[in-house]
Amino acid sequence: MEIGNQVRLTSVEITSLWASYINDSAISCKFKFFLTNIEDEEIKPILQRAFDISQGNLNTLTEIFKKEKYPIPYGFKLNEDVVISAPRLYSDIYVLDYLHQSAQIALQGYSINLSLSVRGDVYSHYNECISQLTTLLREVKELLLSKGLYIRSPYLPIPDDIDFVKRKSFLKGFFGEKRPLIGTEITNLFANFQRNAFGVATLMGFSQVAQAKEVTEYLLKGKEIAKKHCEVLGSILSESDLPIPMTWDTEVTDSTASTFSDKLMMFYTTSLIALSIGFYGTSMALSPRKDIGLHYLRLSAEIAKYAEDGAKIMIKNGWLEQPPMAADRDELAKK
Repeated sequence: MEIGNQVRLTSVEITSLWASYINDSAISCKFKFFLTNIEDEEIKPILQRAFDISQGNLNTLTEIFKKEKYPIPYGFKLNEDVVISAPRLYSDIYVLDYLHQSAQIALQGYSINLSLSVRGDVYSHYNECISQLTTLLREVKELLLSKGLYIRSPYLPIPDDIDFVKRKSFLKGFFGEKRPLIGTEITNLFANFQRNAFGVATLMGFSQVAQAKEVTEYLLKGKEIAKKHCEVLGSILSESDLPIPMTWDTEVTDSTASTFSDKLMMFYTTSLIALSIGFYGTSMALSPRKDIGLHYLRLSAEIAKYAEDGAKIMIKNGWLEQPPMAADRDELAKK
């Protein structure tokens, strides 16, 4: 019986390790670029620690791949996909919030990977990733709070007593009087607005430095889609007299110098879309009010089409690295 690290990697484990390598190689490029331009002495050490963590993760993943004699993903390279000497593209405030947003997303992904991992070395890797990231995330939150930049979600009144839903109109939302938003709906509307607002700023910067015309046009289209989604999500919050989060449009500089490779920017954009579809799906499931669910369904369909267009551009340019996949038995039989 095979035990410990001699057990073969499962499809779940190899896929999560492969995706982790791609993501860490990509984020290392952004962190390295930010480090050359950061001016805030409080943000710099946290950013340096984030870069060191991503580099350490790449080393660990490389060792696992080598041990398995599995091809190491190509991913992204510091000498190919980022111009370290390029002028600043985003402000220090953007960089700090980027650390916050990326750490939150990565923590969710690591938690899923940990829960699905069985082999000891893989489980230990993701356990260490979570440990490092929770510490980093706490530091980022504290710095955001100290600078007055942390955007808290809305507060809710304390009820006098427990209560139960008594009317079916609790689920409606198309005609007549709409009930106030419940906590889960507010949470997801607020978070999805923040992610889209941050996406607007990110794609604004990307579109300024993209090299290929089709990539520039694609990024500009994505920026407009994200703006539209902010309008939709913000209007629902406004209807319940709830505050709308701030945007980051002013945190983008006017630089047009080549900064990130088109391949890297397309990867980030399509990855964010995939995450958004997942967030919208979860939000729809947790929104009993039917009109909100319909909004998420419509927005998901729009970005799914946008994602397909992005995949076509990446395939056309040879930028889409093939993930681990099952053997094509019919093709093998023909050989």
